[in-house]
Amino acid sequence: MDHDIEQACHDLLLRLAGRLPDGMLWRYRDWLGSGAVTAIARILPKSLLKQGIDVDETEYELMMACLVPYGADHHAVSSALGVDGARPRGYTFSGSAPERMNNVDPVSDVIHAALRGRPDVGEVRQSWRYGGTAEEPEMKRVLLVTALTGLPRLGAELQRVLRALGDEEPGVEVIAPESEVGEYHRAALANSTLLCAGAVEARHRVVAA
Repeated sequence: MDHDIEQACHDLLLRLAGRLPDGMLWRYRDWLGSGAVTAIARILPKSLLKQGIDVDETEYELMMACLVPYGADHHAVSSALGVDGARPRGYTFSGSAPERMNNVDPVSDVIHAALRGRPDVGEVRQSWRYGGTAEEPEMKRVLLVTALTGLPRLGAELQRVLRALGDEEPGVEVIAPESEVGEYHRAALANSTLLCAGAVEARHRVVAA
């Protein structure tokens, strides 16, 4: 797969975090990590219309760049363009783990073991998201990982780890250093705790302001 198309698709899904239902988002990211852009192109635009999710101009351009070349319905892509495309859902975030965990968190231990000192990985942070819909949990773990290369594949890998540990719809946000992120990620980063760090120097951080 062309690297630019892969990155555009990753950026598109990153921007849709907090707006696209968790069950859809993790699946699209899993497909992207496996190189299955054709499946994303066929289904994502129609999913956005069905969910009533408008995209903004930047997201529209990303869809044109990474989905239309792989068979996305041009009319569906155009129909998703709206004036309120960037509006996220009303989530809140906390850096504190739920009390019920009683200081025992096997997920954090596994992530720490997998990513501590890993090449091309920077900070690995964790936040707890609250305010789910009827279809989503009221409380959800969100991992926030900075990485230099292989972002889609790293995200898919971590999703599989979390699913093996019991999180059926994992929230894994893999972000390039110095990226400008939207409201959803800014709120999560501002209310997060550091789990560990990879081998990338600390100066490589996501722009959260």
